[in-house]
Amino acid sequence: MEKLCNLSLLELHRGAATSLALLCRYLSTAEVSTALRPFYFSVHPDLFGQYPAERTVNENSLKQLSSYLENLQQNRPSRPTRVTFYLRSQACTDTTLLKGAFRQVKISLAQRDVRKTVLSILQSCDLSTTYVDNIAPPLNISRLNNEIKFSKFNENHPIYSSERMKAKIKRTKDAEQLRDWLSKNVSDARKKLLACQPVRDEIYRLEKKLCDSLGLHKVVWDCGWNVTHFRGCLISFQSLATHHPDNMHVLQGRTLMFGNDTGVSLDGAVMLSSGEFLKNVHKQDAALLRIPAFERAVSQVLRNIQVVRRKFQPKVMANIYENHLRRLTTSLSDYQGQRGYPKQWPQSLDHFELVVETEAGPLMVSPTGQFIVPASCPAFLLVAFITSNLDQATERLLHYKSNKHVERSLHARCVSQLGLSALQKDDNITPDLMIAFCERLIAHSDELAPLLSGVRLWVTHYYSVLSDGDMCVPWNWKL
Repeated sequence: MEKLCNLSLLELHRGAATSLALLCRYLSTAEVSTALRPFYFSVHPDLFGQYPAERTVNENSLKQLSSYLENLQQNRPSRPTRVTFYLRSQACTDTTLLKGAFRQVKISLAQRDVRKTVLSILQSCDLSTTYVDNIAPPLNISRLNNEIKFSKFNENHPIYSSERMKAKIKRTKDAEQLRDWLSKNVSDARKKLLACQPVRDEIYRLEKKLCDSLGLHKVVWDCGWNVTHFRGCLISFQSLATHHPDNMHVLQGRTLMFGNDTGVSLDGAVMLSSGEFLKNVHKQDAALLRIPAFERAVSQVLRNIQVVRRKFQPKVMANIYENHLRRLTTSLSDYQGQRGYPKQWPQSLDHFELVVETEAGPLMVSPTGQFIVPASCPAFLLVAFITSNLDQATERLLHYKSNKHVERSLHARCVSQLGLSALQKDDNITPDLMIAFCERLIAHSDELAPLLSGVRLWVTHYYSVLSDGDMCVPWNWKL
């Protein structure tokens, strides 16, 4: 039996190796280089010596393109991306590039083979595809997938247990439907919800007592634990306040937030980890007072761009955020003094929004149209990124401003028509996804209302019933 299994695996590996070899020969490295030669001549960074912003954009985009093509040729997974290039005009000479003699082209890299990717690049830049068209395509080979078919093997052998489990999970997930899942799980969710109701009532009582006795604005639970742990934190803090009343005056009129850190947030909330004691609040309050001046400094050095905070921004302490702003201001000031900003920038960026995050944060345009910038981002890279994404940021910002009102209206209708106890969403559920979720829920409200009445619903990417009775439902559910 063991020899039979080894032989079967060997045949499987040989078949995979043969298919991979054929796929790799779809276009050779030399053929790709030859096909893209006119493209390289049009975007080569050396042609943009007098235009540093365009030169930087092309350099970064060429690196991304090279990595994407390499992954395709080696059959490694490639994440779809979008790159921007400035193309040299065909009318220019080899030694000169006049102002306005180049154009911007955005290329989507989402193809799954080298030939289609090369054709897409050439077509996006209005370049000839004759060379690629004349290369004979290989025999039609079905794309390899990650699922092992067990028809020729003994699928009950232990060697296939993990693959068998993965296939079962995938089949179950694909077949999951909201109506069936609710029918099977809503009874359990309601039992848990009912069991946790006394805990929620006690939490409300403790919150009110703390707010009244300490003059708190409100108490917020910003932790991944359930309501039972929240109650425990409130009881412990109440005991702390009773034994150390002299330290509590700093909470007057403020929000107390239980989370994973201790300090003062950018909104002025006093954050308290369950394992720490209030300390150095006055020092962080001083940093909080300096932050508006540092935000204005970043705004002024970047043509009056609005420095804002995104709604679901990871929590950061005031003194750390102050250092981030100081670092970015210095970097941008040096760049502006030495090189200046691109001439195609508008005189003012005051209708754009900038969010400064930690050193490990992303450099991206958020779904709401904000420029998300890590504090460690070099100025030249930030300037090039803003230059190539001004149009996209404007489009997303306008789209979000119109959609957020639609989302609020649909949210209220869902709660009302379906009789929900609560409707919340994960941070990664954008307004577009939430709108699609609510519209479909309202369209089937007659059928789903009896199942969802009194339920606390969370919009996520998966199905689950939490220990406190909350029901998690994917935004793209199927009825």
